[in-house]
Amino acid sequence: MTAIEYTAEPGTKVHEYIAGNRTKLRRILGERGAILLRGFEVGGVNGFDAVVREFSGTGPLSYTERSSPRSTIKGQVYTSTDYPADEEIFLHNENSYQAVWPLALYFYCVEPALTRGATPLADIREVYRSIDPEVREEFARRGGWRVVRNFHGDFGVPWQEAFNTHDRAAVEAYCRDRGISPEWREDGGLRTTTTRDAVHTHPASGERVWFNHATFWHVTSLAPEVQEGLREIFPDEDLPTNTYFGDGTPIPDGTVAHLRAAYRAATTRFDWQRDDVLIVDNMLAAHGREPFTGPRRIAVAMAEPSA
Repeated sequence: MTAIEYTAEPGTKVHEYIAGNRTKLRRILGERGAILLRGFEVGGVNGFDAVVREFSGTGPLSYTERSSPRSTIKGQVYTSTDYPADEEIFLHNENSYQAVWPLALYFYCVEPALTRGATPLADIREVYRSIDPEVREEFARRGGWRVVRNFHGDFGVPWQEAFNTHDRAAVEAYCRDRGISPEWREDGGLRTTTTRDAVHTHPASGERVWFNHATFWHVTSLAPEVQEGLREIFPDEDLPTNTYFGDGTPIPDGTVAHLRAAYRAATTRFDWQRDDVLIVDNMLAAHGREPFTGPRRIAVAMAEPSA
């Protein structure tokens, strides 16, 4: 999929444009999955926050049940994932591992990279169609997909940051309400196990979409040197994240390779320009991040909870 681009006439304020064209833009987003607004006057991060409110009709959501390091820019506007610039972030749908996820994502280019640094997009309707039906059927037969997350005190995102609390009882209540099984470890860490559907139905169009983190969090989707390093530190059951079929059965490496290929085949990209605003339907388009050089700074916001 390619985000449909709307290029502004000089001096056009993005909020006025959205206000005057919101119905059309919402329709196009539901068809194409992504819209790129380019050349508009945005007004910095404050203006970006207002874009979310104008388009979605509500303010940005807080980033809860965190899975990656982000920094708060202002309010509920965050940096994109704070991973090293030389690492790829594979395609995924935001918070698809959660019981409730954002339906709309917003990206704002504060500073483009010198080289690469795109936010590639993949139509997950196309991903769904290109997956071998036998693979789709096996996920359904085995109860969807499962993620096991291990929060180690000295490695990765700690549970206190992921759940935004130091209260174990509060974590347990959060998990209980969202179908997550928590297990406290003797070293003070936490293991959570969550089982979700691999395929969902888009709430507006009724289309079937491949909406999950099964590929993104599988250990074989990491760079080979990262896989090797993690497995030297942890046994597989203690890896920071790993995925399985919903019944706990390992997903064969070949199956995950097939899924990665389906995402890659559906992927398109564009180069960021300063003040670009990208709006994404989170249940139609997966997104990722290319490696980059330079000062790349992309602000991110989420809106419209699924339930």
